[in-house]
Amino acid sequence: MILSLEEVKLYLRVDGDVVAIADLRHRIILQKFTTVINENGFENEAWQDYKAVWASISNLSGREYYQAAAIQAEKTIKFLIRYTDGIDTDMRILFKDKQYNITSIDNMKYANKYIEIKALEVYISG
Repeated sequence: MILSLEEVKLYLRVDGDVVAIADLRHRIILQKFTTVINENGFENEAWQDYKAVWASISNLSGREYYQAAAIQAEKTIKFLIRYTDGIDTDMRILFKDKQYNITSIDNMKYANKYIEIKALEVYISG
């Protein structure tokens, strides 16, 4: 029996839910706020790319949405990525020309396999 590509799907089990590997299809960039020395020898603080990863992206739903709305954080997005070291809440995410400040990080079941990141969209004025 030969299966077509449409018939073959690989799945991950994440925190009791089944996630298709194809859902990790969005490229995001994790950034750190660091101090760098410019060409004149002065210190500048700037966001620098830390790591580019593949992610599944979803909006909050149900109880999570209403909890976020209670603190005016309606633009909170969930990013699911494969486990990677060094991510913290001082970082931000770039996705589709938008910036998101990381508000929480969950190493799912402490298994070091997947991380769920909740991040709040940053509005840029100007």
